[in-house]
Amino acid sequence: MLNNEAILVLGAGELGMAVLRNLARHARHASGVSIAVLLRPSAMGSDDPAKRKELGELRELGIEFVEGDLTRQSCADLATTFRRFDTVVSCTGFVGGPGVQLKIAQAALEAGIKRFFPWQFGVDYDLIGRGSAQDLFDEQLDVRDLLRAQTLTEWVIVSTGMFTSFLFEPSFGVVELATHTVNALGSLDNAVTVTTAEDIGVVTAEIVFGEPRVSNQVLHIAGDTVTYREVADTLERALGVRLERHVWTVPELKRLLAEAPDDTLRKYRVVFAQGRGVAWDKARTFNAQKGVPLCGIDGWVRDNLPRLRAAFPAP
Repeated sequence: MLNNEAILVLGAGELGMAVLRNLARHARHASGVSIAVLLRPSAMGSDDPAKRKELGELRELGIEFVEGDLTRQSCADLATTFRRFDTVVSCTGFVGGPGVQLKIAQAALEAGIKRFFPWQFGVDYDLIGRGSAQDLFDEQLDVRDLLRAQTLTEWVIVSTGMFTSFLFEPSFGVVELATHTVNALGSLDNAVTVTTAEDIGVVTAEIVFGEPRVSNQVLHIAGDTVTYREVADTLERALGVRLERHVWTVPELKRLLAEAPDDTLRKYRVVFAQGRGVAWDKARTFNAQKGVPLCGIDGWVRDNLPRLRAAFPAP
């Protein structure tokens, strides 16, 4: 069990909140463990009711608020903030734009923290390689190279696949309930690994507090690994209706990306359609080996059935 450790989480979005809740749960049974979250001043002073509710929840969990701005602050300034912590867990996503993930990693190393969890909660960037349709992925490889080239700070990368909710996001275009269609990326038999944000929080906290200590490893977890055909089948069973199945081929998706080269979602569709580094065997994952049950596609659809039905018009 982890003891006498100061932990800083960067960000309190969907994933950050899940990580913070689960870290706080573990910390209740540990000695001398403190948890803090880095928030922008605008977030700390937000008038949004949902954000105010989340901030209240974090206060009740005993989590300290640390003011900072990952986008605007320099590497040196961030290192100063990080320096009083032992472990930093980055839950920021790509919203900061190019260069931010590398700056965070550099600041973590400059601060000399004991252990760093970079924002790599997604696909297997090593397998995808450089030069993919999603140019931000190259920076993720830069972060990995930086961490692997040093020995002072331990690092842990948690590859989770796609957030489960994102697979069903209307803007992503795979599941179009309004048109009774599932659009397979590349092929109906292409697979994708998905994990809910809540489950990522559960497993990340298990890793942070777990013994034997995990360090300098890329771990794969999975709520589920499914083909697009299985996604359509699951929705049909749950909704009791027939869905059309359409395939967006790689050449077609590349053509659409060429028409709008800055479109982030089109970049993602090409990467997932190519099918490399976006799916792995559930049986070989860290959570399977540790016996940690996670939410699969069936469970997610069941839990979200009212919302899915509301989005599904009558034939």
